[in-house]
Amino acid sequence: MSYAIEFTDVKEINPVDLPDVEAPGPGEALVRTHRMGICGTDLSCYLGKFPFFAYPRTPGHELGLEVVAVGEGVTNVKAGDKCSLEPYVNDPTTVASQKGKSNACPGVQVIGVHKSGGLRKSNWTVPAHKLHPGNELSYDELALVETLAIGYHAVKRGNPQPGETVMVIGAGPIGLACLEFLKLMDVKVLVVDFAQNRLDFCTEKLGIKHPVQAKTDGSHLTEIEKITGSGFCDVIIDATGHAGSMVQCYEYAAVGGRVVYVGITAADITFPQAPFFHRRELSIMASRNALPADFPEIIEILKAGKIDLKNWITHRLDIEDVPTEFDKFTDPATGAIKAVITVND
Repeated sequence: MSYAIEFTDVKEINPVDLPDVEAPGPGEALVRTHRMGICGTDLSCYLGKFPFFAYPRTPGHELGLEVVAVGEGVTNVKAGDKCSLEPYVNDPTTVASQKGKSNACPGVQVIGVHKSGGLRKSNWTVPAHKLHPGNELSYDELALVETLAIGYHAVKRGNPQPGETVMVIGAGPIGLACLEFLKLMDVKVLVVDFAQNRLDFCTEKLGIKHPVQAKTDGSHLTEIEKITGSGFCDVIIDATGHAGSMVQCYEYAAVGGRVVYVGITAADITFPQAPFFHRRELSIMASRNALPADFPEIIEILKAGKIDLKNWITHRLDIEDVPTEFDKFTDPATGAIKAVITVND
């Protein structure tokens, strides 16, 4: 038996013992978790706000893993490999999966959300084809690949073209992930957030030249108009999950602009159809999770040194500290950009 963390009920965390799995089955890999990133989904599950999370459950889907052994038929990884986990388990026989939209597969199961995840010291098994090796990277970096993948996929959905202007609304981890990839492109980048400290992080650590502090009265629209020379933004990626922002963002869109919702909300979204959406011939797109091909592409970008994830990790804790320390990350005043849990050294 080995130490693990369980979300037992709403705002209730307990250490539990889980058995070590001895060997992987066909198509499986036996893995050991080294690092776990804490994300907004984990916090929502802890707070009882995530609709698909059932208690009790072991969380953990942003993971840096070591392959301990592989089962019959596994060829993409081997024992000793350092890997990132693609945590979305889909049914390959569905229409969505066969269309290349495995991220939109009905009934997709996310490891660490719909099923127990990797916040455990014991060895456990995952589908081997969901592992993406990156032996040149650290476990910290590998644990953050999944967060990066959400932003990477959203950027690809918006498909920015050279010379275009792109806005990211919300400078949380997903918004930051979008910014990391946009700054590698030949585009003008704006970032909008209410929190000045997050905007400062974007300028000082990511080199974003056009931060815009949002105002409750909407007066920041004038600043956006000035920055864009009254042309506004060709691509808008809303990473807030806030219905008010998701409605207002149409005001920032250029003629022919594309609005990408990567943040989600349970609230209905309504907006004036004629003044913005129809008159400017806008397109609305959703972005859900990421695709398998996104993971190796991001790992190659990290290997090339184009993104420095040391800037991201502002807080660290050991797995034994999770029962007493996890709750503080629900408070924005903690100032965490990204917290990483050391599971096994």
